[in-house]
Amino acid sequence: MTTLLIADLHLHPEAPQITQGFFDYLERNTAEGTDLYLIGDIFDAWIGDDLMDLGAADPSGHAALACQVAERLKAASDAGMRLFLMHGNRDFLLGESFAQRAGATLLDEPERLDLGGEPTLVMHGDSLCTSDEAYMAFRAKARDPQWQAGVLAMPIPERLALASQLRQQSGEANSTKAADIMDVTPEEVVDVMQAHEVRRLIHGHTHRPAVHDLSLAGPQGDPVSAQRIVVGDWTRDQGWEVRIEDGEAPSLNRFSF
Repeated sequence: MTTLLIADLHLHPEAPQITQGFFDYLERNTAEGTDLYLIGDIFDAWIGDDLMDLGAADPSGHAALACQVAERLKAASDAGMRLFLMHGNRDFLLGESFAQRAGATLLDEPERLDLGGEPTLVMHGDSLCTSDEAYMAFRAKARDPQWQAGVLAMPIPERLALASQLRQQSGEANSTKAADIMDVTPEEVVDVMQAHEVRRLIHGHTHRPAVHDLSLAGPQGDPVSAQRIVVGDWTRDQGWEVRIEDGEAPSLNRFSF
């Protein structure tokens, strides 16, 4: 049994190298007994599952990319790989329609899972960045069902324009923020792990791949060792994964395309 976790591919029509790198990754790893968790920001933006209905008629290329990714995922699923999707801060509008078309299961965020025999909390990670108050306010709005319904009711060209505007605003805002504000809040990490009674947390979002050892309070108040693993973001020439083989400790791996 092999478990793979990846995040922050930010697939976009203007970054075909990453898309091809992802397809090659699927081809290398597709096998029965392999679970692949895509834990957020698989797409750089997602404006609704109905985008796929446009196909090649969408001049932006987003629809064609979405259809192509769904087809490749479905092929992997049909070949025996189990696929799981989780929302990120860029693709929080991913829905059941895409998941079904891709042969994948859409998970809640966060999700407590048994990975390699160890209870593990899996999440995208943006909810851990509580020091970034401006982003947390936007996140609360973007997860509101009424706000989402309003966005999905807009014509697709308007949604594409909104997604582009939000990406630009995010980039401008992040350029002026202190680095520690955009990272996770340590106290929030501890609170979340203890609330879900886990000693292992795996997330993405921060683009700061690393394995962090930490200490939590045990049932009797005594300290217990724990671990936070951050999956890296994909670029035009490399990707990141967390790989868990039965009976072995998780490994955080960088690989070239």
